[in-house]
Amino acid sequence: MTRPSIKNNFKRVWRNLSKRRKVYFILLLGLMTVASFMEAISISAVLPFIAVLSNPEKVFIHEAAQLFIKISGIKTPEELLFPFTIVFGLLIFIGISLRLVLLWAQTRIGFGTSAAFSSSIYMRTLYQPYSVHVSRNSSEVISGITNKAAAILTYLITPLMNLISSSVTIMAIIITLFTINPFVALTAFLGFGVLYAGIILLVKKQLSANSIVLSQESIQMVKALQEGLGGIRDVLIDGTQGAYGKIFNKAQARYNESLANNQIVGQSPRLIVEFLGIMFICIIAYQLVLKGDGFMSAIPTLAALALGAQRLLPALQNFYYNWTSIRAGQESVEDGLQFLEQPYPEHANKPNPAPIIFTESIQLDKVSFQYTNEGAIVLKELNLTLEKGKRYGFVGTTGCGKSTLLDVIMGLLKPTNGYLKIDNQIITEENHRSWQVIIAHVPQAIYLSDTSLAENIAFGIEVDKIDMKRVKEAAKKAQIAETIETLPQKYNTFVGERGIRLSGGQRQRIGIARALYKKAQVIVFDEATSALDNETELAVMEGIENLADDLTILIVAHRVTTLKRCDKIFRMDKGEVVEEGVYEEMVG
Repeated sequence: MTRPSIKNNFKRVWRNLSKRRKVYFILLLGLMTVASFMEAISISAVLPFIAVLSNPEKVFIHEAAQLFIKISGIKTPEELLFPFTIVFGLLIFIGISLRLVLLWAQTRIGFGTSAAFSSSIYMRTLYQPYSVHVSRNSSEVISGITNKAAAILTYLITPLMNLISSSVTIMAIIITLFTINPFVALTAFLGFGVLYAGIILLVKKQLSANSIVLSQESIQMVKALQEGLGGIRDVLIDGTQGAYGKIFNKAQARYNESLANNQIVGQSPRLIVEFLGIMFICIIAYQLVLKGDGFMSAIPTLAALALGAQRLLPALQNFYYNWTSIRAGQESVEDGLQFLEQPYPEHANKPNPAPIIFTESIQLDKVSFQYTNEGAIVLKELNLTLEKGKRYGFVGTTGCGKSTLLDVIMGLLKPTNGYLKIDNQIITEENHRSWQVIIAHVPQAIYLSDTSLAENIAFGIEVDKIDMKRVKEAAKKAQIAETIETLPQKYNTFVGERGIRLSGGQRQRIGIARALYKKAQVIVFDEATSALDNETELAVMEGIENLADDLTILIVAHRVTTLKRCDKIFRMDKGEVVEEGVYEEMVG
Protein backbone atom coordinates (compact mmCIF):
# COMPACT_ATOMS: atom_id res chain seq x y z
CA MET A 1 0.00 0.00 0.00
CA THR A 2 1.35 3.42 -0.95
CA ARG A 3 2.08 5.67 2.03
CA PRO A 4 0.38 9.08 1.98
CA SER A 5 2.85 11.80 0.93
CA ILE A 6 3.13 14.73 3.35
CA LYS A 7 4.04 17.07 0.50
CA ASN A 8 1.14 15.88 -1.64
CA ASN A 9 -1.30 16.13 1.29
CA PHE A 10 -0.19 19.70 1.93
CA LYS A 11 -0.80 20.60 -1.72
CA ARG A 12 -4.27 19.07 -1.53
CA VAL A 13 -5.09 21.02 1.64
CA TRP A 14 -3.87 24.24 0.01
CA ARG A 15 -6.08 23.61 -3.04
CA ASN A 16 -9.11 23.25 -0.78
CA LEU A 17 -8.51 26.51 1.10
CA SER A 18 -10.60 29.52 0.14
CA LYS A 19 -8.77 32.58 -1.24
CA ARG A 20 -9.44 34.42 2.01
CA ARG A 21 -7.89 31.67 4.13
CA LYS A 22 -4.88 31.45 1.83
CA VAL A 23 -4.30 35.18 2.46
CA TYR A 24 -4.62 34.53 6.21
CA PHE A 25 -1.95 31.82 6.08
CA ILE A 26 0.42 34.00 4.04
CA LEU A 27 0.01 36.83 6.57
CA LEU A 28 0.53 34.31 9.36
CA LEU A 29 3.79 33.21 7.76
CA GLY A 30 4.93 36.84 7.72
CA LEU A 31 4.01 37.21 11.40
CA MET A 32 5.99 34.04 12.20
CA THR A 33 9.05 35.46 10.47
CA VAL A 34 8.83 38.80 12.30
CA ALA A 35 8.29 37.09 15.69
CA SER A 36 11.19 34.70 15.11
CA PHE A 37 13.64 37.43 14.19
CA MET A 38 12.41 39.49 17.15
CA GLU A 39 13.39 36.50 19.26
CA ALA A 40 16.89 36.65 17.76
CA ILE A 41 17.13 40.41 18.40
CA SER A 42 16.22 39.92 22.07
CA ILE A 43 19.01 37.31 22.35
CA SER A 44 21.58 39.61 20.72
CA ALA A 45 20.51 42.39 23.11
CA VAL A 46 21.65 40.26 26.06
CA LEU A 47 25.31 40.81 25.17
CA PRO A 48 25.43 44.64 25.60
CA PHE A 49 22.99 44.51 28.55
CA ILE A 50 25.11 42.01 30.53
CA ALA A 51 28.24 43.92 29.51
CA VAL A 52 26.78 47.12 31.01
CA LEU A 53 25.91 45.25 34.21
CA SER A 54 29.33 43.62 34.58
CA ASN A 55 31.71 46.19 33.05
CA PRO A 56 30.01 49.58 32.25
CA GLU A 57 33.38 51.34 31.74
CA LYS A 58 34.27 49.06 28.84
CA VAL A 59 30.94 49.70 27.14
CA PHE A 60 31.21 53.46 27.79
CA ILE A 61 34.43 53.71 25.77
CA HIS A 62 33.35 51.25 23.07
CA GLU A 63 33.15 52.84 19.60
CA ALA A 64 29.73 51.29 18.82
CA ALA A 65 28.15 52.94 21.88
CA GLN A 66 29.31 56.50 21.17
CA LEU A 67 26.39 57.57 18.98
CA PHE A 68 23.87 56.34 21.60
CA ILE A 69 25.81 58.07 24.41
CA LYS A 70 25.95 61.35 22.51
CA ILE A 71 22.20 61.32 21.61
CA SER A 72 21.07 60.37 25.13
CA GLY A 73 23.45 62.87 26.84
CA ILE A 74 25.00 60.26 29.15
CA LYS A 75 28.04 61.58 31.10
CA THR A 76 29.23 58.60 33.17
CA PRO A 77 29.43 54.80 32.67
CA GLU A 78 26.92 54.24 35.51
CA GLU A 79 24.26 56.23 33.63
CA LEU A 80 24.25 53.54 30.91
CA LEU A 81 22.45 51.05 33.17
CA PHE A 82 18.97 52.64 33.16
CA PRO A 83 18.51 53.23 29.38
CA PHE A 84 20.02 49.84 28.54
CA THR A 85 17.63 48.15 31.00
CA ILE A 86 14.66 49.99 29.47
CA VAL A 87 15.68 49.06 25.91
CA PHE A 88 16.36 45.43 26.84
CA GLY A 89 13.02 45.13 28.68
CA LEU A 90 11.20 46.75 25.76
CA LEU A 91 12.72 44.29 23.29
CA ILE A 92 11.71 41.35 25.49
CA PHE A 93 8.18 42.79 25.85
CA ILE A 94 7.81 43.24 22.07
CA GLY A 95 9.07 39.70 21.47
CA ILE A 96 6.60 38.18 23.95
CA SER A 97 3.74 40.34 22.60
CA LEU A 98 4.43 39.12 19.07
CA ARG A 99 4.44 35.53 20.34
CA LEU A 100 1.05 36.06 21.99
CA VAL A 101 -0.37 37.60 18.81
CA LEU A 102 1.09 34.71 16.83
CA LEU A 103 -0.49 32.17 19.20
CA TRP A 104 -3.88 33.89 18.89
CA ALA A 105 -3.65 34.07 15.09
CA GLN A 106 -2.48 30.46 14.70
CA THR A 107 -5.25 29.15 16.93
CA ARG A 108 -8.07 31.17 15.36
CA ILE A 109 -6.98 30.52 11.77
CA GLY A 110 -6.34 26.83 12.47
CA PHE A 111 -9.67 26.09 14.14
CA GLY A 112 -11.53 28.28 11.66
CA THR A 113 -10.04 26.25 8.82
CA SER A 114 -10.94 22.98 10.55
CA ALA A 115 -14.56 24.13 10.97
CA ALA A 116 -14.69 25.14 7.29
CA PHE A 117 -13.35 21.73 6.26
CA SER A 118 -15.88 19.89 8.46
CA SER A 119 -18.73 21.89 6.91
CA SER A 120 -17.40 21.25 3.42
CA ILE A 121 -17.06 17.50 4.06
CA TYR A 122 -20.60 17.33 5.43
CA MET A 123 -22.09 19.25 2.49
CA ARG A 124 -20.11 17.28 -0.10
CA THR A 125 -21.20 14.02 1.55
CA LEU A 126 -24.86 15.06 1.46
CA TYR A 127 -24.56 15.76 -2.27
CA GLN A 128 -23.01 12.37 -3.14
CA PRO A 129 -25.13 10.02 -5.30
CA TYR A 130 -27.28 7.47 -3.50
CA SER A 131 -25.13 4.66 -4.93
CA VAL A 132 -22.14 6.09 -3.02
CA HIS A 133 -24.10 6.25 0.25
CA VAL A 134 -25.31 2.65 0.06
CA SER A 135 -21.74 1.46 -0.56
CA ARG A 136 -20.38 3.16 2.58
CA ASN A 137 -20.57 2.27 6.23
CA SER A 138 -22.27 5.15 8.03
CA SER A 139 -19.73 5.02 10.88
CA GLU A 140 -16.98 5.68 8.32
CA VAL A 141 -18.87 8.73 7.08
CA ILE A 142 -19.52 10.09 10.60
CA SER A 143 -15.87 9.56 11.53
CA GLY A 144 -14.85 11.34 8.32
CA ILE A 145 -16.99 14.38 9.11
CA THR A 146 -15.96 14.63 12.77
CA ASN A 147 -12.60 12.97 13.50
CA LYS A 148 -10.98 13.05 10.07
CA ALA A 149 -11.72 16.72 9.44
CA ALA A 150 -10.22 17.56 12.84
CA ALA A 151 -7.23 15.35 11.94
CA ILE A 152 -6.36 17.71 9.06
CA LEU A 153 -5.96 20.47 11.67
CA THR A 154 -4.32 18.29 14.34
CA TYR A 155 -1.92 16.35 12.14
CA LEU A 156 -1.15 18.74 9.30
CA ILE A 157 -2.21 22.40 9.51
CA THR A 158 -1.24 23.18 13.14
CA PRO A 159 2.03 21.17 13.23
CA LEU A 160 3.01 22.49 9.81
CA MET A 161 2.54 26.08 10.99
CA ASN A 162 4.58 25.27 14.11
CA LEU A 163 7.18 23.55 11.96
CA ILE A 164 7.63 26.67 9.81
CA SER A 165 7.70 28.88 12.90
CA SER A 166 10.33 26.66 14.55
CA SER A 167 12.44 26.58 11.37
CA VAL A 168 12.50 30.39 11.11
CA THR A 169 13.25 30.70 14.84
CA ILE A 170 16.11 28.18 14.63
CA MET A 171 17.59 30.00 11.63
CA ALA A 172 17.34 33.40 13.33
CA ILE A 173 18.91 32.12 16.57
CA ILE A 174 21.76 30.38 14.74
CA ILE A 175 22.52 33.61 12.82
CA THR A 176 22.58 35.54 16.11
CA LEU A 177 24.80 32.99 17.86
CA PHE A 178 27.06 32.97 14.82
CA THR A 179 27.73 36.70 15.24
CA ILE A 180 28.65 36.08 18.88
CA ASN A 181 30.83 32.98 18.36
CA PRO A 182 30.82 31.24 14.93
CA PHE A 183 32.48 28.05 16.17
CA VAL A 184 30.09 27.61 19.08
CA ALA A 185 27.02 28.32 16.92
CA LEU A 186 28.09 25.87 14.21
CA THR A 187 28.98 23.16 16.74
CA ALA A 188 25.66 23.53 18.59
CA PHE A 189 23.58 23.48 15.40
CA LEU A 190 25.36 20.50 13.85
CA GLY A 191 25.51 18.54 17.10
CA PHE A 192 21.86 18.91 18.04
CA GLY A 193 20.75 18.74 14.42
CA VAL A 194 22.49 15.40 13.84
CA LEU A 195 21.01 14.06 17.09
CA TYR A 196 17.43 14.92 16.07
CA ALA A 197 18.01 13.68 12.50
CA GLY A 198 19.13 10.32 13.88
CA ILE A 199 16.06 10.07 16.13
CA ILE A 200 13.79 10.92 13.16
CA LEU A 201 15.25 8.03 11.14
CA LEU A 202 14.79 5.64 14.08
CA VAL A 203 11.12 6.45 14.77
CA LYS A 204 9.94 6.92 11.18
CA LYS A 205 8.48 3.38 10.76
CA GLN A 206 6.89 3.37 14.22
CA LEU A 207 5.08 6.63 13.49
CA SER A 208 3.78 5.32 10.16
CA ALA A 209 2.43 2.19 11.87
CA ASN A 210 0.77 4.33 14.55
CA SER A 211 -0.76 6.46 11.81
CA ILE A 212 -2.58 3.44 10.34
CA VAL A 213 -3.85 2.34 13.76
CA LEU A 214 -5.20 5.82 14.59
CA SER A 215 -7.06 5.97 11.29
CA GLN A 216 -8.61 2.50 11.55
CA GLU A 217 -9.50 2.48 15.24
CA SER A 218 -11.17 5.91 15.19
CA ILE A 219 -13.68 4.45 12.72
CA GLN A 220 -14.11 1.29 14.83
CA MET A 221 -14.91 3.34 17.94
CA VAL A 222 -17.61 5.33 16.12
CA LYS A 223 -18.97 2.09 14.65
CA ALA A 224 -19.19 0.42 18.08
CA LEU A 225 -20.95 3.44 19.56
CA GLN A 226 -23.37 3.77 16.66
CA GLU A 227 -24.32 0.09 16.53
CA GLY A 228 -24.60 -0.33 20.31
CA LEU A 229 -26.68 2.80 20.90
CA GLY A 230 -28.62 2.48 17.63
CA GLY A 231 -29.89 -0.95 18.61
CA ILE A 232 -30.24 -0.23 22.32
CA ARG A 233 -33.60 -2.01 22.62
CA ASP A 234 -32.15 -5.28 21.34
CA VAL A 235 -28.98 -4.76 23.37
CA LEU A 236 -31.00 -4.38 26.58
CA ILE A 237 -33.24 -7.36 25.79
CA ASP A 238 -30.43 -9.67 24.64
CA GLY A 239 -27.96 -8.51 27.31
CA THR A 240 -25.21 -7.91 24.75
CA GLN A 241 -23.76 -4.83 26.48
CA GLY A 242 -20.56 -6.72 27.19
CA ALA A 243 -20.01 -7.64 23.55
CA TYR A 244 -20.37 -4.05 22.32
CA GLY A 245 -18.31 -2.78 25.26
CA LYS A 246 -15.55 -5.22 24.36
CA ILE A 247 -15.48 -4.05 20.74
CA PHE A 248 -15.31 -0.41 21.83
CA ASN A 249 -12.69 -1.05 24.53
CA LYS A 250 -10.45 -2.96 22.13
CA ALA A 251 -10.58 -0.17 19.53
CA GLN A 252 -10.12 2.53 22.17
CA ALA A 253 -7.18 0.69 23.78
CA ARG A 254 -5.31 0.41 20.45
CA TYR A 255 -6.15 4.03 19.59
CA ASN A 256 -4.93 5.38 22.93
CA GLU A 257 -1.85 3.15 22.87
CA SER A 258 -0.84 4.66 19.53
CA LEU A 259 -1.50 8.18 20.85
CA ALA A 260 0.64 7.42 23.92
CA ASN A 261 3.45 6.02 21.75
CA ASN A 262 3.38 9.17 19.64
CA GLN A 263 3.59 11.32 22.78
CA ILE A 264 6.55 9.33 24.11
CA VAL A 265 8.35 9.38 20.76
CA GLY A 266 7.66 13.11 20.40
CA GLN A 267 8.58 14.25 23.92
CA SER A 268 11.38 11.95 25.13
CA PRO A 269 14.31 13.45 23.12
CA ARG A 270 13.79 16.80 24.92
CA LEU A 271 15.18 15.47 28.21
CA ILE A 272 18.31 14.05 26.55
CA VAL A 273 18.94 17.23 24.54
CA GLU A 274 18.42 19.48 27.59
CA PHE A 275 21.11 17.53 29.47
CA LEU A 276 23.51 17.75 26.51
CA GLY A 277 22.75 21.47 26.17
CA ILE A 278 23.66 22.19 29.79
CA MET A 279 26.86 20.17 29.46
CA PHE A 280 27.69 22.03 26.25
CA ILE A 281 27.37 25.45 27.96
CA CYS A 282 29.50 24.24 30.89
CA ILE A 283 32.24 23.19 28.47
CA ILE A 284 32.10 26.53 26.64
CA ALA A 285 32.25 28.39 29.97
CA TYR A 286 35.29 26.38 30.99
CA GLN A 287 37.05 27.14 27.69
CA LEU A 288 36.29 30.88 27.89
CA VAL A 289 37.64 31.18 31.41
CA LEU A 290 40.82 29.29 30.43
CA LYS A 291 41.55 31.87 27.74
CA GLY A 292 42.83 34.16 30.45
CA ASP A 293 40.45 37.11 30.16
CA GLY A 294 38.81 36.10 33.41
CA PHE A 295 35.34 35.02 34.35
CA MET A 296 33.88 38.55 34.27
CA SER A 297 34.85 39.01 30.62
CA ALA A 298 33.18 35.70 29.74
CA ILE A 299 29.87 36.57 31.43
CA PRO A 300 28.25 38.52 28.50
CA THR A 301 29.14 35.82 25.97
CA LEU A 302 27.97 33.04 28.32
CA ALA A 303 24.70 34.87 29.03
CA ALA A 304 23.99 35.27 25.31
CA LEU A 305 24.86 31.64 24.63
CA ALA A 306 22.75 30.44 27.57
CA LEU A 307 19.75 32.49 26.41
CA GLY A 308 20.32 31.34 22.84
CA ALA A 309 20.46 27.69 23.93
CA GLN A 310 17.38 28.24 26.09
CA ARG A 311 15.56 29.40 22.94
CA LEU A 312 17.27 27.05 20.47
CA LEU A 313 16.64 23.76 22.27
CA PRO A 314 12.85 24.26 22.61
CA ALA A 315 12.75 25.38 18.96
CA LEU A 316 14.56 22.21 17.88
CA GLN A 317 12.30 20.09 20.10
CA ASN A 318 9.23 21.88 18.75
CA PHE A 319 10.41 21.22 15.19
CA TYR A 320 10.91 17.53 15.97
CA TYR A 321 7.64 17.13 17.89
CA ASN A 322 5.58 18.70 15.13
CA TRP A 323 7.34 16.56 12.53
CA THR A 324 6.33 13.45 14.53
CA SER A 325 2.74 14.75 14.71
CA ILE A 326 2.61 15.20 10.93
CA ARG A 327 4.16 11.80 10.31
CA ALA A 328 1.91 10.01 12.79
CA GLY A 329 -1.33 11.40 11.39
CA GLN A 330 -0.98 11.10 7.63
CA GLU A 331 -3.39 8.16 7.28
CA SER A 332 -6.11 10.14 9.08
CA VAL A 333 -5.28 13.25 7.03
CA GLU A 334 -5.51 11.17 3.85
CA ASP A 335 -8.94 9.89 4.92
CA GLY A 336 -10.11 13.42 5.66
CA LEU A 337 -8.85 14.72 2.32
CA GLN A 338 -10.68 11.97 0.43
CA PHE A 339 -13.94 13.17 1.99
CA LEU A 340 -12.97 16.81 1.43
CA GLU A 341 -12.32 16.18 -2.27
CA GLN A 342 -15.65 14.48 -2.98
CA PRO A 343 -16.99 16.11 -6.14
CA TYR A 344 -19.92 18.48 -6.06
CA PRO A 345 -22.65 17.82 -8.65
CA GLU A 346 -23.56 20.71 -10.93
CA HIS A 347 -26.82 21.37 -9.09
CA ALA A 348 -25.09 21.74 -5.69
CA ASN A 349 -25.93 24.89 -3.74
CA LYS A 350 -28.47 25.96 -6.35
CA PRO A 351 -32.22 26.40 -5.78
CA ASN A 352 -34.47 23.60 -6.95
CA PRO A 353 -35.11 23.76 -10.70
CA ALA A 354 -38.55 24.07 -12.26
CA PRO A 355 -40.44 20.77 -12.07
CA ILE A 356 -40.50 18.51 -15.07
CA ILE A 357 -43.75 18.40 -17.04
CA PHE A 358 -45.55 15.20 -16.02
CA THR A 359 -48.94 14.67 -17.64
CA GLU A 360 -48.97 11.14 -19.05
CA SER A 361 -46.76 8.36 -17.73
CA ILE A 362 -43.53 7.05 -16.20
CA GLN A 363 -41.80 4.63 -18.52
CA LEU A 364 -39.03 2.11 -17.92
CA ASP A 365 -37.42 1.18 -21.23
CA LYS A 366 -35.35 -2.06 -20.94
CA VAL A 367 -34.00 -0.95 -17.53
CA SER A 368 -31.29 -3.11 -15.96
CA PHE A 369 -29.32 -2.34 -12.83
CA GLN A 370 -26.40 -3.73 -10.84
CA TYR A 371 -24.64 -1.99 -7.96
CA THR A 372 -21.12 -2.98 -9.09
CA ASN A 373 -19.65 -4.37 -12.29
CA GLU A 374 -18.89 -7.63 -10.51
CA GLY A 375 -22.17 -7.74 -8.57
CA ALA A 376 -25.39 -9.56 -9.36
CA ILE A 377 -27.90 -8.04 -11.76
CA VAL A 378 -30.67 -6.67 -9.53
CA LEU A 379 -33.05 -5.54 -12.31
CA LYS A 380 -33.26 -7.29 -15.70
CA GLU A 381 -34.47 -5.36 -18.78
CA LEU A 382 -37.70 -4.12 -17.22
CA ASN A 383 -40.33 -2.56 -19.47
CA LEU A 384 -43.08 -0.79 -17.52
CA THR A 385 -45.54 2.04 -18.14
CA LEU A 386 -47.07 3.70 -15.08
CA GLU A 387 -49.84 6.15 -15.91
CA LYS A 388 -50.26 9.44 -14.07
CA GLY A 389 -52.97 9.43 -11.38
CA LYS A 390 -52.97 5.63 -10.91
CA ARG A 391 -52.10 3.47 -7.87
CA TYR A 392 -49.51 0.75 -8.50
CA GLY A 393 -48.39 -1.99 -6.14
CA PHE A 394 -45.16 -3.98 -6.17
CA VAL A 395 -44.95 -7.24 -4.26
CA GLY A 396 -42.35 -9.96 -3.91
CA THR A 397 -39.93 -11.65 -1.54
CA THR A 398 -37.01 -9.83 0.06
CA GLY A 399 -34.23 -9.20 -2.47
CA CYS A 400 -36.44 -9.49 -5.54
CA GLY A 401 -35.60 -5.91 -6.62
CA LYS A 402 -38.72 -4.00 -5.51
CA SER A 403 -36.95 -1.24 -3.56
CA THR A 404 -34.17 -0.95 -6.13
CA LEU A 405 -36.81 -0.46 -8.84
CA LEU A 406 -38.36 2.40 -6.86
CA ASP A 407 -34.90 3.94 -6.30
CA VAL A 408 -34.41 3.94 -10.07
CA ILE A 409 -37.85 5.49 -10.61
CA MET A 410 -37.08 8.19 -8.01
CA GLY A 411 -33.82 9.06 -9.80
CA LEU A 412 -31.68 7.91 -6.87
CA LEU A 413 -30.01 5.18 -8.92
CA LYS A 414 -29.08 5.51 -12.57
CA PRO A 415 -29.93 2.48 -14.73
CA THR A 416 -26.91 0.42 -15.73
CA ASN A 417 -28.65 -0.11 -19.05
CA GLY A 418 -31.89 1.24 -20.49
CA TYR A 419 -33.76 4.45 -19.72
CA LEU A 420 -36.16 6.02 -17.25
CA LYS A 421 -38.55 8.31 -19.16
CA ILE A 422 -41.18 10.82 -18.07
CA ASP A 423 -43.66 11.53 -20.86
CA ASN A 424 -41.06 10.08 -23.28
CA GLN A 425 -38.36 12.46 -21.94
CA ILE A 426 -35.25 10.56 -20.82
CA ILE A 427 -34.14 11.32 -17.25
CA THR A 428 -30.44 12.19 -17.20
CA GLU A 429 -27.92 13.61 -14.77
CA GLU A 430 -28.81 17.08 -16.05
CA ASN A 431 -32.59 16.92 -15.51
CA HIS A 432 -33.05 14.36 -12.71
CA ARG A 433 -33.48 17.11 -10.07
CA SER A 434 -36.44 18.51 -12.07
CA TRP A 435 -38.03 15.06 -11.75
CA GLN A 436 -37.19 14.64 -8.06
CA VAL A 437 -38.83 17.93 -7.00
CA ILE A 438 -42.26 16.39 -7.70
CA ILE A 439 -41.52 13.09 -5.92
CA ALA A 440 -41.98 12.28 -2.22
CA HIS A 441 -40.82 9.15 -0.42
CA VAL A 442 -42.52 7.53 2.58
CA PRO A 443 -40.27 4.70 3.87
CA GLN A 444 -40.95 1.99 6.44
CA ALA A 445 -39.02 3.90 9.13
CA ILE A 446 -39.97 7.57 8.90
CA TYR A 447 -37.06 9.75 9.97
CA LEU A 448 -38.28 12.31 12.48
CA SER A 449 -35.97 14.90 14.01
CA ASP A 450 -36.32 15.96 17.65
CA THR A 451 -38.16 19.14 16.71
CA SER A 452 -41.79 20.24 16.49
CA LEU A 453 -44.50 18.47 14.52
CA ALA A 454 -44.71 21.47 12.17
CA GLU A 455 -40.96 21.28 11.44
CA ASN A 456 -41.20 17.55 10.79
CA ILE A 457 -44.07 17.99 8.35
CA ALA A 458 -42.26 20.86 6.56
CA PHE A 459 -39.05 18.82 6.76
CA GLY A 460 -35.86 20.65 5.75
CA ILE A 461 -37.54 24.08 5.67
CA GLU A 462 -36.16 26.84 7.92
CA VAL A 463 -38.53 27.56 10.83
CA ASP A 464 -39.24 31.16 9.83
CA LYS A 465 -40.11 30.05 6.27
CA ILE A 466 -42.65 27.34 7.18
CA ASP A 467 -46.11 27.90 5.71
CA MET A 468 -48.37 26.90 8.63
CA LYS A 469 -51.54 26.97 6.50
CA ARG A 470 -49.92 24.46 4.17
CA VAL A 471 -48.76 22.35 7.15
CA LYS A 472 -52.31 22.13 8.51
CA GLU A 473 -53.76 21.27 5.10
CA ALA A 474 -51.20 18.48 4.66
CA ALA A 475 -51.90 17.15 8.18
CA LYS A 476 -55.64 17.15 7.50
CA LYS A 477 -55.29 15.22 4.23
CA ALA A 478 -52.97 12.74 5.99
CA GLN A 479 -55.61 12.27 8.73
CA ILE A 480 -53.28 13.33 11.54
CA ALA A 481 -54.67 16.85 12.13
CA GLU A 482 -57.29 15.79 14.71
CA THR A 483 -54.65 14.05 16.81
CA ILE A 484 -52.32 17.07 16.66
CA GLU A 485 -55.10 19.47 17.67
CA THR A 486 -55.69 17.51 20.90
CA LEU A 487 -52.07 18.09 22.04
CA PRO A 488 -51.41 21.00 24.47
CA GLN A 489 -48.86 22.64 22.15
CA LYS A 490 -50.50 21.39 18.96
CA TYR A 491 -48.12 21.83 15.99
CA ASN A 492 -45.35 23.11 18.30
CA THR A 493 -45.23 19.77 20.15
CA PHE A 494 -41.78 18.16 20.08
CA VAL A 495 -41.81 14.55 18.84
CA GLY A 496 -38.72 13.31 20.70
CA GLU A 497 -35.64 11.72 19.14
CA ARG A 498 -36.69 9.67 16.07
CA GLY A 499 -40.33 10.34 16.95
CA ILE A 500 -40.26 8.19 20.07
CA ARG A 501 -43.33 10.00 21.49
CA LEU A 502 -45.49 8.99 18.50
CA SER A 503 -47.05 5.64 17.64
CA GLY A 504 -46.10 3.79 14.47
CA GLY A 505 -49.28 4.83 12.70
CA GLN A 506 -48.82 8.46 13.70
CA ARG A 507 -45.27 8.44 12.37
CA GLN A 508 -46.47 7.08 9.03
CA ARG A 509 -49.15 9.78 8.80
CA ILE A 510 -46.51 12.44 9.52
CA GLY A 511 -44.55 10.94 6.61
CA ILE A 512 -47.61 11.23 4.37
CA ALA A 513 -48.22 14.81 5.54
CA ARG A 514 -44.59 15.60 4.73
CA ALA A 515 -45.09 14.32 1.18
CA LEU A 516 -48.27 16.38 0.78
CA TYR A 517 -46.60 19.53 2.13
CA LYS A 518 -44.02 19.12 -0.61
CA LYS A 519 -46.92 19.15 -3.12
CA ALA A 520 -45.53 16.03 -4.72
CA GLN A 521 -47.20 14.61 -7.80
CA VAL A 522 -45.71 11.15 -7.22
CA ILE A 523 -45.63 9.52 -3.76
CA VAL A 524 -43.61 6.36 -3.22
CA PHE A 525 -44.47 4.13 -0.24
CA ASP A 526 -41.59 1.73 0.35
CA GLU A 527 -42.98 -0.93 2.72
CA ALA A 528 -44.42 2.00 4.68
CA THR A 529 -46.93 -0.16 6.59
CA SER A 530 -44.99 -3.41 7.00
CA ALA A 531 -44.00 -2.63 10.62
CA LEU A 532 -47.59 -1.80 11.68
CA ASP A 533 -50.20 -4.08 13.17
CA ASN A 534 -53.13 -5.06 10.96
CA GLU A 535 -55.57 -2.53 12.39
CA THR A 536 -53.11 0.39 12.13
CA GLU A 537 -52.03 -0.72 8.66
CA LEU A 538 -55.65 -0.78 7.54
CA ALA A 539 -56.20 2.76 8.87
CA VAL A 540 -53.04 4.10 7.19
CA MET A 541 -53.93 2.43 3.88
CA GLU A 542 -57.39 3.95 4.09
CA GLY A 543 -55.73 7.33 4.44
CA ILE A 544 -53.59 6.63 1.38
CA GLU A 545 -56.67 5.59 -0.63
CA ASN A 546 -58.38 8.89 0.21
CA LEU A 547 -55.54 10.99 -1.20
CA ALA A 548 -56.25 13.13 -4.28
CA ASP A 549 -56.99 11.26 -7.49
CA ASP A 550 -54.39 13.19 -9.48
CA LEU A 551 -51.56 11.75 -7.37
CA THR A 552 -49.53 8.88 -8.79
CA ILE A 553 -48.89 6.43 -5.96
CA LEU A 554 -46.37 3.58 -5.98
CA ILE A 555 -46.51 1.11 -3.11
CA VAL A 556 -44.05 -1.65 -2.22
CA ALA A 557 -45.39 -4.32 0.13
CA HIS A 558 -44.71 -7.87 1.25
CA ARG A 559 -48.39 -8.83 1.32
CA VAL A 560 -50.74 -8.63 -1.67
CA THR A 561 -53.62 -7.81 0.70
CA THR A 562 -51.96 -4.48 1.47
CA LEU A 563 -52.34 -3.54 -2.21
CA LYS A 564 -56.07 -4.29 -2.44
CA ARG A 565 -57.05 -0.84 -3.78
CA CYS A 566 -54.24 -0.54 -6.36
CA ASP A 567 -55.14 -0.19 -10.04
CA LYS A 568 -52.46 -2.70 -10.94
CA ILE A 569 -50.09 -4.95 -9.00
CA PHE A 570 -46.70 -6.23 -10.19
CA ARG A 571 -45.21 -9.37 -8.66
CA MET A 572 -41.41 -9.38 -8.87
CA ASP A 573 -38.85 -12.16 -8.60
CA LYS A 574 -35.10 -12.02 -9.22
CA GLY A 575 -35.27 -8.57 -10.79
CA GLU A 576 -38.09 -9.34 -13.21
CA VAL A 577 -41.85 -8.80 -13.30
CA VAL A 578 -43.20 -12.34 -13.31
CA GLU A 579 -46.89 -11.49 -12.93
CA GLU A 580 -49.14 -8.44 -13.18
CA GLY A 581 -52.82 -7.73 -12.79
CA VAL A 582 -55.53 -6.35 -10.51
CA TYR A 583 -55.97 -7.54 -6.94
CA GLU A 584 -58.64 -10.15 -7.74
CA GLU A 585 -56.40 -11.73 -10.40
CA MET A 586 -53.36 -11.81 -8.10
CA VAL A 587 -55.15 -13.61 -5.27
CA GLY A 588 -57.39 -15.74 -7.45
